[in-house]
Amino acid sequence: MPRSNRPRRRRRAAEHDDGDLSRLLSGWKRSEVRRGVTWNIQPVSAARALKEYICPGCGGVVEPGNPHLVAWRADGVLGDSADLAARRHWHSHCWSIS
Repeated sequence: MPRSNRPRRRRRAAEHDDGDLSRLLSGWKRSEVRRGVTWNIQPVSAARALKEYICPGCGGVVEPGNPHLVAWRADGVLGDSADLAARRHWHSHCWSIS
């Protein structure tokens, strides 16, 4: 079979939109309903976990560099800004068993 001398196109990672890449690295925000309350959940990757927090599920420390979740109410009566100010950082396991 004869060889093709046509150059082949290769897709490079740099061709992808940087906004999509940063979205993948930071995680996806989603909504969950727990015990009749709607919560906004934002995963935090290990690279973006820079501070220390107290997990409300176990009372333990969420160490810097550990992936975890941030949760806040989506349907609070005081408004979105108050709900966002009351957000809490949870260990992923503690959130899944709560």
